[in-house]
Amino acid sequence: MKTALLAPGQGSQYVGMMKDLYEDYPQAKELINLADEILGYKLSQICFNGPLEELKKTKYTQPALFLHSAVVYEILKDKLEFDCVAGHSVGEYAALYWAGVLKFEDALRLVSLRGELMYKAGEYAPGMMFAVIGASDEAVENVCKLLNQNTVGAVVVPANYNCPGQLVVSGSADFLRQNVKEFKKAGAKLVKELVVSGAFHSPLMEPAKNELEKAILEIEFKDAKVPVYQNVSAKPTTNAEEIKTALINQLTSPVFWTQTILEMHRNGVRRFIELGAGNVLQGLVKRTVPDCETIGLDKLEDILKFE
Repeated sequence: MKTALLAPGQGSQYVGMMKDLYEDYPQAKELINLADEILGYKLSQICFNGPLEELKKTKYTQPALFLHSAVVYEILKDKLEFDCVAGHSVGEYAALYWAGVLKFEDALRLVSLRGELMYKAGEYAPGMMFAVIGASDEAVENVCKLLNQNTVGAVVVPANYNCPGQLVVSGSADFLRQNVKEFKKAGAKLVKELVVSGAFHSPLMEPAKNELEKAILEIEFKDAKVPVYQNVSAKPTTNAEEIKTALINQLTSPVFWTQTILEMHRNGVRRFIELGAGNVLQGLVKRTVPDCETIGLDKLEDILKFE
């Protein structure tokens, strides 16, 4: 039975994340203190004490999520046996760290820059995201195509294929709000606005992509120790150059998470371990491949149980 490690993305953060690990594990304290030093501000205090409004700012959320996934991995790396990795959106950076593609310092700096650039891109071109629940992927894709044909300048695209019956769309804020009813007409039971600062994984992130690309091209990427399933293709690779190109394209491309989990399943994965904040990915796995085992490693109690 093959095992995959999964790293969560934005939306899984919570006040108090990593605090119990910091207090109980020297390697957690060391890595969290190092992150504060690299970033030049106390990310640890925002994670431990909030307030939530501060933690929810993209520029803090993204490095916080990466750090949490890295900390859990450092605590358990001698006990974890895994065959492949993947991360949801910003989670992909943690997956690359686990697979030995990126050094901790490089990954953290890229994630921090990514969060800042995505926030700025959202200010420059106001965008938003909606979770469309209950409609087929094809129906949602068709609505996006139709809306894009009927407008000039506005954008609506599929952004996150999360699990069967749950697709997040991304696009121009006012235009998307005005057309919520179109998704309901296509069979959606619920269309829910997400609390994010821009239209992530859409063409509106192009300014952020261009700046992030410059930084990525300056960083050393190594071939992966295990296959990394990439957001932009849902396909596994260990090739450093392929990984680098995919990471550059990730900001403006959809996250093919449903397809990633199905591809892992086709390749024999039957055990999925989510390392980091929350349990979102465990839920998505259960709705996509219900015959598989899911484990969550987030808080101290989870790690003690696993050890």
